[in-house]
Amino acid sequence: MPRWKDLPDGLDPQVGEFVARLRRIVDGDGASLATLADRTGYGRTSWERYLNGRLLAPKGAVVALAEVTGTDPVPLITLWELAERAWSRSELRHDNATEAVRLSGARTVTAPASDPEAPAAEPPPTVARPTRRPTMFLAGALGVVIVAVGAFFLTDGGPAERNRTAAGTPAPSATPVRDLPPGVLCAGPDCTGRDPEETGCSDQHVTTADSITVGTTLVEVRHSDACAAAWGRIVRAVQGDTVRVTVGRVQQSGGVTTVGDTIAYTPMVAVKEPGEMRACAELASGERACT
Repeated sequence: MPRWKDLPDGLDPQVGEFVARLRRIVDGDGASLATLADRTGYGRTSWERYLNGRLLAPKGAVVALAEVTGTDPVPLITLWELAERAWSRSELRHDNATEAVRLSGARTVTAPASDPEAPAAEPPPTVARPTRRPTMFLAGALGVVIVAVGAFFLTDGGPAERNRTAAGTPAPSATPVRDLPPGVLCAGPDCTGRDPEETGCSDQHVTTADSITVGTTLVEVRHSDACAAAWGRIVRAVQGDTVRVTVGRVQQSGGVTTVGDTIAYTPMVAVKEPGEMRACAELASGERACT
């Protein structure tokens, strides 16, 4: 069975050349994706997407690959820069095409034209002149009341109303929309329970906020400021090792389930600060520890 999948149809030739170069480097090194992830710090799922042309590898991953395989990074970065420009152009074309489809499918609602043959509306009837003095008096009094009420509301209800409004709680402002970097698919609570690699929250957007070592296994709290979320990860792990993260009452867990895998991570949890999260590992050997 071939190691690599066919590249996606329509992939820009410069991106295809870059991916082919990455594949040759990995093939020459002979490392599995799990080993590659362990050595570079970029997840196995991410490398699978990079090497199959489904996601452009970030510059940091390219530099890390060059370092762990002893490859000259200069020509590799040059290829990456060309591929990055081509990838951006492809994304722009896709966005423009999507917008064109949306606009072409939009329905234009127009106001109905007026009928030139329609008869003109009749003017409202004039109020008959009152003939009884009491009726005239009541009408005049009613007019004074209406004028007074209108003035009351036009002046915000008078001094008392203005004072109450000034002292009251101001209307809440609209919640600002968070601008997400290219490739990032969620932020905050929308990220809870989702895969950090599939949503683009890992790669160049992640830092290690805290870590401990249990035996030979590294336990980490991984945090993405771009996604306002964090997750737990274990590295140099073995089958049966698990990691769990806790933020308040929310928990997420993950573990190594396949022989040969050395990395596992939990789904994400929304956090304001990475210090809110605690990561705990329970190894197959029975050892336990938390950050």
